[in-house]
Amino acid sequence: MSPRIKVAVFGASGYTGQELLRLLARHPGAELVAATSREYQGRPVGEVFPALARIVDLAFSAPDPPLIADRAQFVFTAVPHQTALEIVPQLLEAGCRVVDLSADFRFRDPAVYEAWYQPHTAPHLLREAVYGLPELYRDRLRQAQLVGNPGCYPTCVILGLAPLVKARLIDLRSIIADCKSGVSGAGRGASLATSFCEVSDSFRAYKVAEHRHNPEMEQELGLLAGEPVKVTFTPHLVPMNRGILGTLYASLVKALSDQEVFELYREFYTGHPFVRLHPPGRLPATSQVRGSNYCDLGFKVDRERGRVVVLSAIDNLARGASSQAVHNFNLMAGLPETLGLDMVPLTP
Repeated sequence: MSPRIKVAVFGASGYTGQELLRLLARHPGAELVAATSREYQGRPVGEVFPALARIVDLAFSAPDPPLIADRAQFVFTAVPHQTALEIVPQLLEAGCRVVDLSADFRFRDPAVYEAWYQPHTAPHLLREAVYGLPELYRDRLRQAQLVGNPGCYPTCVILGLAPLVKARLIDLRSIIADCKSGVSGAGRGASLATSFCEVSDSFRAYKVAEHRHNPEMEQELGLLAGEPVKVTFTPHLVPMNRGILGTLYASLVKALSDQEVFELYREFYTGHPFVRLHPPGRLPATSQVRGSNYCDLGFKVDRERGRVVVLSAIDNLARGASSQAVHNFNLMAGLPETLGLDMVPLTP
């Protein structure tokens, strides 16, 4: 058996970092050698995250790129936007391969990134980075040195619409993405907006027509279509811990049946183990993917109005972030695609 690959998590004290630790600690092909945190430096991981006690036998280390690069072959960077711009070039220069979970390396055009985030200080790396959606870029990911792990909402929406967009069966300017997310998508930091009394027994939209995941969706769907795609995207916060359900609407350019849509998706996703299709008459729910790397898809054609409705369900912390990052790591490392990701969804 080949020796396990030494991996580190840079920025391991947030929800996505914690999820990475959970997955990598039991990954048969990975040896977790470091987890960094400025806040918890020196404290045992199991003390900060009791759920990981006796599972991750490490103390948090300093966020020092050269030190981490000396110990690890692969590094997962689960740090805020802009922070990754400072860290990732150092890790690459030291010979590490990197899966970055921020938005800093997801965009092809630095001008688009800068319009929605901040100035990009390493635009040359955007030409090298591979967008980490395995169903679209599996072959390129096998050779990648740097992967820009997709955002949670874009993962949900792109997987939900890719077959229809690729086949040009919908009006590319008619797309509406109505998505509901659990509160963990807002991160682990304390915030009035995500405190119990603000979230419990409530349901609200936020960042309407101005969410930073919008251009990411349009970039990838536009590349599939070969022309610009416009998505009207409205995210909502719902009172649950984790999960995203996307209800995606688009006008059809020709009449299709539910079964024809199902067959289109089945052909597109054949050979991709983490997309599960619901047959006509059945629709997905977030509880069916909780804690897993699955994206579950269901469909309904509204014949009277000439529209198709696609339902896309993922776990925002897993498929929308950390388990997808491990999926990308498997491809980059030449490991079996499903290794360490055969988790059964936690239901009920």
